[in-house]
Amino acid sequence: MSKLGDLGARLHRGEVGYDFIGNRKIWYGLSILITITAIVALAVRGLNMGIEFQGGAVFTTPKSEVSVSQAQEYAEEASGHDAIVQQLGNGSLRIQVGGLDTAQSDQVRSELAKDLNVPEDKIAAEIVGPSWGEQIATKAWTGLAVFMILVVIYLAIAFEWRMAAAALIALIHDLTITVGIYSLVGFEVTVGTVIGLLTILGYSLYDTVVVFDSLKEQTKDITKQTRFTYSELANRSINGTLVRSINTTVVALLPVAGLLFIGGGVLGAGMLNDISLSLFVGLAAGAYSSIFIATPLVADLKEREPAIRALKKRIMAKRAGAAAKGESYDGSDETSAGDPEAAVVGPRVSRRGRAQERRG
Repeated sequence: MSKLGDLGARLHRGEVGYDFIGNRKIWYGLSILITITAIVALAVRGLNMGIEFQGGAVFTTPKSEVSVSQAQEYAEEASGHDAIVQQLGNGSLRIQVGGLDTAQSDQVRSELAKDLNVPEDKIAAEIVGPSWGEQIATKAWTGLAVFMILVVIYLAIAFEWRMAAAALIALIHDLTITVGIYSLVGFEVTVGTVIGLLTILGYSLYDTVVVFDSLKEQTKDITKQTRFTYSELANRSINGTLVRSINTTVVALLPVAGLLFIGGGVLGAGMLNDISLSLFVGLAAGAYSSIFIATPLVADLKEREPAIRALKKRIMAKRAGAAAKGESYDGSDETSAGDPEAAVVGPRVSRRGRAQERRG
């Protein structure tokens, strides 16, 4: 068995583990810091909206020896506006200039032909109106709202409202991080970006539901035992699905990274680059929120329930009583929720080991 597979098996059995729930305040603090940074960036810098949203002209030139930086300088001098220039795979240039109407576009096209030393009729010009981008944005917001509502309803029915609330917060968290990075770095927001943002929600939700499903199974009839608290079982659920979540994320990120760095960086694919960029950032954020945010939030909410709070108090009292007698309380005399043989964090103690401890 591979080392990663062996680690996954040991995590699933509870032989090793990391206390995600116990250290949740660290991850909460980190997420709050990232969220505040993203909000400040949006307020100060805003988003670099693509031409589809602000309107303007797109010029596609034939193959040229002019560099991207030089072409950008020519376009800005000719138009008086900021320009974005991309070199396409065949050596041609794609020049975007915002805020141009048809008359201005014809003038800029003529100037570019002179500066680039190419025939004017070889430069393709496309005028994009801002109303089209507004329609796309409106539909995207509508789709996002419908998706969120359906997710909350499904999770509330399949699991419970606390898990639905935690999943919703995790999804909003992922979108905030992705949009914040776009604002901080200055990535252009295009239609491809919107498509990517909507796509990452599904990936993020998948990881979260996998952990929730394990947690639901682990905590079935939890109040009938006094061995594990809800937080401990939640922690075990994360550890048990940790390797699966990592594998899923890595497998998803590899092709996206290929699209981003090869398809976009080398071949200069515009729309492909925009989609893969948002996917790459969003998938990484989704993997983080599924492990460090969603399940700890569920544990916090559940620990507020009177029954779960009373269970924790009983368990802590039994452990304190056993410690006072110099014994180790493991709840072996109780009916356990989940697998009675698995520990939550740390190595598992076998029956033989417990018998030896009692004889000792």
